[in-house]
Amino acid sequence: MKKINDPVYGTFWVEDVLMELIRSAPVQRLKRIRQGGASYLVNPKWNVTRYEHSVGVMLLIRKLGGSLEEQIAGLLHDVSHTAFSHVIDYVLQRKDEDYHESIFMDVINRSEIPAILADYGFDSQAVFQAEWGLLERPLPELCADRIDYTLRDMWTYGIISSAEVQRFLASLTVHEGLICVDSIEAAEWFADTFYKEVIEFFLHPLNVYGYDRLAEALTLALQKGVLSEQDLMGDDETVLHKMKNAGDREIGRILSQIHPEVEVEENEADYDLHRKLKERVIDPAVLFPDGTRKRASVCSPFVGERTQSARQKAAKGVRVKVLRS
Repeated sequence: MKKINDPVYGTFWVEDVLMELIRSAPVQRLKRIRQGGASYLVNPKWNVTRYEHSVGVMLLIRKLGGSLEEQIAGLLHDVSHTAFSHVIDYVLQRKDEDYHESIFMDVINRSEIPAILADYGFDSQAVFQAEWGLLERPLPELCADRIDYTLRDMWTYGIISSAEVQRFLASLTVHEGLICVDSIEAAEWFADTFYKEVIEFFLHPLNVYGYDRLAEALTLALQKGVLSEQDLMGDDETVLHKMKNAGDREIGRILSQIHPEVEVEENEADYDLHRKLKERVIDPAVLFPDGTRKRASVCSPFVGERTQSARQKAAKGVRVKVLRS
């Protein structure tokens, strides 16, 4: 057993197989892949990595009583993300933002991960083909993936406090395989925090601008042969360096417009770009003391109103005016 410290969940002792997987090349690469894609290029504080998130998902599953196999699946669920994460979905026109899912097993099978798992008596096909109910659930359910990226991003960016995070984690319980909260108050807090993440952060005008500019540069780099799709399986800085050093004026011009001094604003009437994201809504299950389970929106007008507002914003998207690039 080895010790892991995480700023969100605390200290855990984990099995050797998890530590060996953490030390593997596919997981270590995630230290150089930002969760927010282009976000860190326009705001250096927006710098949570896929590695931090992946270890966090593993630990949250452990905290909730998930099996070792599900912890393994949680740790490895993002290893197929390309450089710049979901920016590539814009480049490849994947409206469901699922390119990394489409290549997941190929990335796994070409890595040392199956051999590591076999050394510890695990069948990689069984681990990755199983449906893990703590790790992933369709929206609007809670799941470890969704909970971790929301808490981790919002805590790192100073939107929520450590005390709030710990209070919410204490409210979590698992009922018939489903992650629930134990009060309406906890459901309302998480719904509010989740929409701050997927609406106010994901659709922040500066974030939208960074995604748009970087997606254009990456698209041109692929079209001109500066990058190959295999290059995208590198990391953020390696791909960025290759584009910057290609000597292509058009690509260089676009990249020169992506920096922290950019000034933009949301402007419905006078705008330079318009971006929509896929709809993301949350409606946590609440487990009451008498054993009944209900959707938060059934009991809380606040959750219903926030969800309706988020749906409208996602459908409308964001129109951004560039003031200075």
